[in-house]
Amino acid sequence: MAISLRSSRPFLLAGSVALCIGTAFAGNVHRAIVSRTAPTYPELARRMHVGGKVVLLVTVQADGTVSASKVESGHPLLAGAAQDAVTHWRFAPGPEASDSEIEVNFNIDGQ
Repeated sequence: MAISLRSSRPFLLAGSVALCIGTAFAGNVHRAIVSRTAPTYPELARRMHVGGKVVLLVTVQADGTVSASKVESGHPLLAGAAQDAVTHWRFAPGPEASDSEIEVNFNIDGQ
């Protein structure tokens, strides 16, 4: 299972650099994953040889807990398992809540 993390908020290109430094990047801070729970491969998906990537949009609170997740794309048989696992992840604390995109890959052969 491979997991990647990237911010879903684009950098703001504003005329005033001073305003951007003070506000725009606060919600766009890269948050390191402190602990993660691997998703349980759904038995029906395994029997049907369903694999692939599930992309989730997650909201990480200032204390590093995941407060919400939304499936952006991925097979419906895998989406629930990815969401269940990511809600147990913990991220490094930050100055405020932030949104990030998480990719969870399910490989039927276990690699």
